[in-house]
Amino acid sequence: MSTEIMVVDPLERLDLLKSLASEVRVRILDLLHRKGPKNVNQVAEELGLPQSTISANIQVLVDVGLIETKSQKARKGSQKVCYSTFSELVVVFKDRTPAQDLGVIEVAMPLGLYTRCEVSAPCGLCSKDGVIGLLDVPDTFLDPDRMRAGLLWFTRGFVEYQFPNNATLANAKVGGLELAMELSSEVPGTSKDWPSDITVAINGHEIDTWTAPADYGDKRGKHTPGWWKLAGSQYGDLAHWRVTSNGTYRNNDKVSKCSLADLELQRHRSIRIRIGVKEDARHPGGINIFGSGFGNYSNDIVLRLLKA
Repeated sequence: MSTEIMVVDPLERLDLLKSLASEVRVRILDLLHRKGPKNVNQVAEELGLPQSTISANIQVLVDVGLIETKSQKARKGSQKVCYSTFSELVVVFKDRTPAQDLGVIEVAMPLGLYTRCEVSAPCGLCSKDGVIGLLDVPDTFLDPDRMRAGLLWFTRGFVEYQFPNNATLANAKVGGLELAMELSSEVPGTSKDWPSDITVAINGHEIDTWTAPADYGDKRGKHTPGWWKLAGSQYGDLAHWRVTSNGTYRNNDKVSKCSLADLELQRHRSIRIRIGVKEDARHPGGINIFGSGFGNYSNDIVLRLLKA
């Protein structure tokens, strides 16, 4: 299962919001979402509108990035086929707290606010109040209630988060990037000896593969709610990465040559963080990610940009 979720800050993308202030354009997006890619003539026929009207409105959606077009061979020459660029649109007001004088720009990302996912069962999500959706059903990862998640787990695949690159807003040069989250492996029940290779990537560059040693269940996590069964995953290890000009360090040990230059932060308005277990992992032991209301730390996924 895979999905493309677009996260939009309305104060940064007024053009995109204005593009949706049209019934025709919303109907075009709805059609492409429900029935898949179509050319302009097919869209016009489906909606019962003139081709010129459809063409003009599709161009507006292309300009703001909600639709992309690709040329394909047709009976006579070529045709442009329209594709929706997202399966779900999330409007979020970002934290605009000014950068601290301490030289750190920090963003805490709620566990359920991933922008892409591709997971396999066993899998699931929980909030501090109960299970979200259905257990072991990958499509549950698309449930809108995932925004409340404080614990998620899966066997193979990944979740990807899109953090704002607030260094560009602060016009600040970045001298380091830090990432922290609470993780464990995942086994039905728990196991004190269940290794799993968890890979972390930033902006498409794999910075590290860390072998989580266990799926901890010897005692209840400090913040894990009482309704969550003791036989389930209780807490994880707090993993901390730091990317510098000299490479990537995990808990002060150098683990890869991936450097700040490789991440090209100055070129991107956002910073993409992908966490998962690869198909070819030597220890494919699944993953638990603990967020607010679960585990020993009750932290969201934290990204820090250190000013140079």
